[in-house]
Amino acid sequence: MGIILNYKDMTPQDEIKYQEALKRVKKIKGFYTHAIVYFIINVMIVIINIQDLKEGESYFQWHNFFTAFFWGIGLVAHGLSVFMPNWIMGQNWENRKIKEFMEKEKANKWEN
Repeated sequence: MGIILNYKDMTPQDEIKYQEALKRVKKIKGFYTHAIVYFIINVMIVIINIQDLKEGESYFQWHNFFTAFFWGIGLVAHGLSVFMPNWIMGQNWENRKIKEFMEKEKANKWEN
């Protein structure tokens, strides 16, 4: 099956698959952007910290790694949410929750 680029030729199932793929691509792009910004900013911080070292002072001090460490935790969490979304919530968790909420809404409409 080839990539369908013309909306006129899409079935409803194709449209759903396309929207899901588009959402996934945007999440991956967001992660890569985050990783690039992380790398650039932390390289700049390293350069600034090296320039500010006093003679004989070691670079390997906690405050020189503070930003990279804690931001790195956030970057890892972002990566896990993008590349391993089923790891924490299980397979098809999102679809099950959507179905659950739709069924509750449907039941509430019948009660009113």
